[in-house]
Amino acid sequence: MARNCRRAAAVATVGALGLILTGCGERTPSSAQAAEHGNKLPPYADTEQLPEQLAADGTTIVVGDPAASTKVRVYEDPRCPVVEEFENLGGASVLREMTVDREARTEYTFASFRDDRVGGDGSKRAVSALRAALEAGKFVEYHEVLFRNQIEVESSGGFTTSTLLELADEVSGLRSDSFDQAVKTMKYENFVKASQEAYDSANGDEPLGPGTPTVVINDKQVPEEIFGLIFEEDLFEELLRSAHRSPGWWKAYQPI
Repeated sequence: MARNCRRAAAVATVGALGLILTGCGERTPSSAQAAEHGNKLPPYADTEQLPEQLAADGTTIVVGDPAASTKVRVYEDPRCPVVEEFENLGGASVLREMTVDREARTEYTFASFRDDRVGGDGSKRAVSALRAALEAGKFVEYHEVLFRNQIEVESSGGFTTSTLLELADEVSGLRSDSFDQAVKTMKYENFVKASQEAYDSANGDEPLGPGTPTVVINDKQVPEEIFGLIFEEDLFEELLRSAHRSPGWWKAYQPI
């Protein structure tokens, strides 16, 4: 599974969901402190206002308030159809909402192994273009555009230079000489390679990466037994909000 898109697992059983719901009710220290002092920061106006930056490791793209109490890392390959399902039909909308509300920050690690599996270099070109969009302060918007158009793009040959530039037209203010040149020349090819290496090493002693999509909440990966929840918006919201409210519960949670 490590070098393939993860297949959507069956929807979680009622029993598994019941275990998740036991995590509701406990406040995180940061939210309790905000309530005590009455100074909770307001949500961002929309996704266009979200802070975005490259982390010190040089491969992680961080979106949202760096001080948000819940950290969610997502491993994605731009050409993976299962990632597209997560982004457009699954739990990604919940994660975006919580990031806008400053309850979570999202950390992205991008893989590009799909090129080896299906041919071409579309994943690598897309990851490089996403890095160029980050440099322009437009990563969040461009990321959404790429996945919104992934199915159509893949059916017509994948992410090519011309396609990536055409899709950039959908993001106000993204196109520029510097962005266009970065896309055309794959300026961030070293970032693409380093990101793939970070993905490959994410499983510790395992030689290959965890599969895409993979979701890690506060350094704990959503386990295989309840993996299907990330594709069900309502169920993923229960999971993520329970982990946010009760970080101790999530840290200790073990699937039956």
